[in-house]
Amino acid sequence: MKKNLNIIFLTLLALVFGCEEKMEIDTEYPEIIMTIPDAFPVQCSTLKRGESFTFRVLLHDNVALGSYSLDIHHNFDHHSHSTEVEECDLNPMKTPVNPFLFIRNYPIPAGQRNYETSMDIEVPLDIDPGDYHFMIRVTDKEGWQTLRGISIKIE
Repeated sequence: MKKNLNIIFLTLLALVFGCEEKMEIDTEYPEIIMTIPDAFPVQCSTLKRGESFTFRVLLHDNVALGSYSLDIHHNFDHHSHSTEVEECDLNPMKTPVNPFLFIRNYPIPAGQRNYETSMDIEVPLDIDPGDYHFMIRVTDKEGWQTLRGISIKIE
């Protein structure tokens, strides 16, 4: 009898713990979608000193987005971390005097799978014109990150 009770008890434990809902782990990278209407900037775009522009892309994740960040920095030495196929014409190399540097992080409201950015960024008038990189990073809730490196010019 005691042996039967043990078997019944173990069977019940197996049923209770065996029926737990299995959590799926998100292993997909988030996406930066630049094919939406009015996406900007795109590869080889030109910005004007003393003017603002609207940064617009669609960010997507299969489960939930976390945050995104922007990094605009000079490319006067022609270094590369472009993720684009199209090459842009580069100005001659030069030494920066007063380059534009813009590095910001932005949270995305919780639970969002799609998030379209629309933010104005002011380009200072007194910065060095020339070749720049516009880096976009998006991180999902799980911590996966995607990077998009765009070459732009500032005149």
